[in-house]
Amino acid sequence: MYRSTRAAASTKAVGFEDAVRTGLATDGGLFVPEQVPSLFSFKKHAKEWASLEYHQVAFNIFRHFIPTEEVSDSDLLEIVKKSYSTFSHPKVTPVVKPGSHDGNIRILELHHGPTFAFKDVALQFVGNLFDFFLSRPPPPTTSHKSTRIAVLGATSGDTGGAAIYGLRGKRNVDVFILHPKGRISSVQEQQMTSVLDANVHNVAVDGATFDDCQEIVKVCFGDLEFKNKYSLAAVNSINWARILAQTTYYFVSYLSLIKELGLEDEKDISKLPRINYSVPTGNFGDILAAYYAKRMGLPLGDLIIATNSNDILHRFIETGIYEKPSSPSANPSDAVKITHSPAMDILVSSNFERVLWHFAVQHFGDVGEASAAICKWMADLKSMGRFQVPDGVLQQTRAFFKSQTVDNSETIESIRKWYNETGYVLDPHTAVGVVSAERENLVEGRNVSGPLSEIMVVLATASPGKFPEAVFEAIPQGLKYEDFAPEPLVLQAGLPKRMVMVTMHENDRDRATADVRRVVECTLASVSNL
Repeated sequence: MYRSTRAAASTKAVGFEDAVRTGLATDGGLFVPEQVPSLFSFKKHAKEWASLEYHQVAFNIFRHFIPTEEVSDSDLLEIVKKSYSTFSHPKVTPVVKPGSHDGNIRILELHHGPTFAFKDVALQFVGNLFDFFLSRPPPPTTSHKSTRIAVLGATSGDTGGAAIYGLRGKRNVDVFILHPKGRISSVQEQQMTSVLDANVHNVAVDGATFDDCQEIVKVCFGDLEFKNKYSLAAVNSINWARILAQTTYYFVSYLSLIKELGLEDEKDISKLPRINYSVPTGNFGDILAAYYAKRMGLPLGDLIIATNSNDILHRFIETGIYEKPSSPSANPSDAVKITHSPAMDILVSSNFERVLWHFAVQHFGDVGEASAAICKWMADLKSMGRFQVPDGVLQQTRAFFKSQTVDNSETIESIRKWYNETGYVLDPHTAVGVVSAERENLVEGRNVSGPLSEIMVVLATASPGKFPEAVFEAIPQGLKYEDFAPEPLVLQAGLPKRMVMVTMHENDRDRATADVRRVVECTLASVSNL
């Protein structure tokens, strides 16, 4: 069962389908599981799980969070198998050692899905999950009776493409994706807007940042009359199903490394290498999945929040104060720094609320007090642009997470250095993760050559082919686009595009929200008249 991070202790919990289809709770909070089961023991499960296919590991995890009365074993297995059959690599998310690199860094490639970004891992599953929910009579376990939904989401680049490819052509689903015009890469925009399926609707918001687009989506979900009338559903990482899906690749990558070292039978846990993860972080969903995997029993080492210059999370880890940076102008959106890693150009990391809630429950010892604290912190953030947590919550955060911040020049230099040394092309987000990992190695004084007692896994969140501008700045000679871009990205250039333009004038988010609502209303009215 699931509850909102902002709900009173007496509030009735909801089931999995309700949590997934509702997306954002009616009180503005995010759904979290009431219990995080300890479902993995290395001694008991490592050898068996290390031999399983990706979809089988996913099934083993998901089964603990999705009741059989909502989705049967056979249906769940079919959904996960279908979801990961669309990936081009047989291991779905392989761990690689680039070129002749002899250090302790390994790359977890999450970009072998249809849109070449880690979001595919979750959104292929979410798309098939929605399809399943809508293709059957609504069971008594759900309050959602509509057989048609309108998916509404915001993207900083990759969520949009992954959502569109996960939902294109689906029966009884319309998908509306907002993106900040000019603040995503040209390849990302082309990939999204060249999908011309009748149920796909791209909305470019000129003059906006991702935070603006995300806030517009939240306001639409907060309007219960509008939300219920059009059966809105969420695909951003505010949707619990996305976080759940992303836990799988932590299990699979960890166990693949253990198997590679021949340690899956090891009974003395102290003899296992410490496997740390450096995670490029924007909205906090990816590293939140690592947190849950660790809570489930996977013996992960350090979890490193790797941020670009939009470093609100890094500053929080250092100070315990979560504070939006001041804007250099009258427009608050100008506080967002434009970087080479646009998916992380975010002021407010929405999913951080989830982990703060868990830490607050531990700190206060009471669910109701924790939810009341979350409500106050989020209200302070909205009214004052900042909040501060008790020292006990900060210490719990530091016990689970470390952090680093990486600027544009360091990002470009990392891409250049790794290509020159290994021939491997990093995308700019992955480069942020690599620089963060290298720094942590230095801070901890790790031996990065010879027998490895510690391994550093960096999440490669997207193909470098999605960010050619950054790659060519780092490697200006000797490299052509087709040398590092998947063929579908090369071939999409010049394809016709379709999008609706909405303008946010002088930071007037309310007006832009009204315009987006009209786009949804008019589009769905025309669909109903067909």
